[in-house]
Amino acid sequence: MNYTAAIETALTRLHEEGRYRTFIDVERKCGAFPRATWCHPDGSAREITVWCGNDYLGMGQHPAVLAAMQDALAATGAGSGGTRNISGTTIHHKRLEAELADLHGKEAALLFTSAYIANDATLSTLPRLFDGLIIYSDELNHASMIEGIRRNGGRKRVFRHNDVAHLRELLEADDPAAPKLIAFESIYSMDGDFGPIAEICDLAAEFGALTYMDEVHAVGMYGPRGAGLAERDGLMGRVDIINGTLAKAYGVMGGYIAAGAKLCDAIRSYAPGFIFTTSLPPAMAAGAAASVRHLKTDQALRDRHQEQARVLKMRLKGLGLPIIDHGSHIVPVHVGDPVHCKAISDMLLEDFGIYVQPINYPTVPRGTERLRFTPSPVHDGPMIDTLVSAMDTLWSHCALNRAEMSA
Repeated sequence: MNYTAAIETALTRLHEEGRYRTFIDVERKCGAFPRATWCHPDGSAREITVWCGNDYLGMGQHPAVLAAMQDALAATGAGSGGTRNISGTTIHHKRLEAELADLHGKEAALLFTSAYIANDATLSTLPRLFDGLIIYSDELNHASMIEGIRRNGGRKRVFRHNDVAHLRELLEADDPAAPKLIAFESIYSMDGDFGPIAEICDLAAEFGALTYMDEVHAVGMYGPRGAGLAERDGLMGRVDIINGTLAKAYGVMGGYIAAGAKLCDAIRSYAPGFIFTTSLPPAMAAGAAASVRHLKTDQALRDRHQEQARVLKMRLKGLGLPIIDHGSHIVPVHVGDPVHCKAISDMLLEDFGIYVQPINYPTVPRGTERLRFTPSPVHDGPMIDTLVSAMDTLWSHCALNRAEMSA
C-alpha cells in the first residue's frame, strides 16, 4: 500500500470537486468584534468583518463574561487538573450546571467539553440504560447526533426532515412495548428552519416515547430567558432531554444536557465521553455561567439580534438574491455550486474585507452549497451596507461568468 499516494488522491479529489477547505487565520479584537484582523498569506495583516461566526450575540467580549473568567483564572489557574471524577470538578462547574438546570426548568444539567460530545456521549449511552431502545432521528440532525445514534448499537429509524406524518408511520410500525426516543433539533443551522416541537411532543406522548432536542442554535437567543425555542413556545416541560452549547450565543466553550436528575446521573455514570474526558478549565465554566446568568435578563440584546437578521434578509432579498428564510436569525444565500461558492467567499474576503465561509458538501447536500451569514447585535448599519453592496457586485459578476461558461 502506497499510503502517501492514497492520501494525495483523497486530497486531490477534494480540490477537483471544489470543496477543499482552507483555514482563515483570524485574530478577534476584544471590544471591536465583529471586526478582526486577517493574517494574510502574504504576511500582511488586514482588518476584516466576520460575518460567519457563531458568537451570535457578541458575548465572547462581554465585560461580565471577561471579568468572571479573569477572576476564576487568577483564583484557580489554567486547567481543571483532571476528569470530573478525578479532581476535575470545581465550584465553577457545579455553579454552571445549576445555572443551566435553572435555565431549562430541569432537575439537573450535565456539563461536557462541547455540545458535539454531549450529543455523541448521551445518544450512544441511552441504549445501555433502556434495553431495546429505538431512536427515531430527523434526517437532517447534526453530525454529532447521527454519530451518537450510529455508535450506540441499538435500533434506529430515520424520518424525513420535519415530516411528522412519516414519523408517525415509523412509530406505528414498531412494537408498542419497545422503549422509544425521538431525536430532533429546534433550529436546523444550515437552512435556519424550525423543528415542529409541539407536534413531535404530541407523538411522543401518544406512543410513549422520550424526546431529545438539540437547542444549540437557539439557547441564549429565544425565549424570555434565552432557554430556546421550547421556552418560547411554552414546551420545556414536554421535552425530556435538552442539549445545548456554551460556544455560540453564550460566547465561551462547552456543551451540556439538561434533564431529570436520575437521567443525568446515569449518563454521568455510564458515558465514556464524559467519564474519560478532562473537564473544562474552571475559568471557562465561570465565564459561561456569567454569560448564561446575564442573558436570562437581557431581552434587549435578543431583540436587537433578531432585528439585524430581519434587516439583512430584507436587504439581500431586495437584490433578488436566493435567500433561504424560515424566520430564524440564520441567513443562508443559496449558491448551488461549490466552485462558485468558494469564489464568492474568496472575493468577499480579498476585495471587501468580508469573511463568510463557504458551506459545501458534506455539511450540506451537493447542489445546495451556500454562503451562511450570521448577523449579530454588533453588526451595525455601515457593516450591513458594505456587505449588501459587495454581494450586489459579486453576485452579478459570478452570474455573468456562469453564463459565459455555459455558452
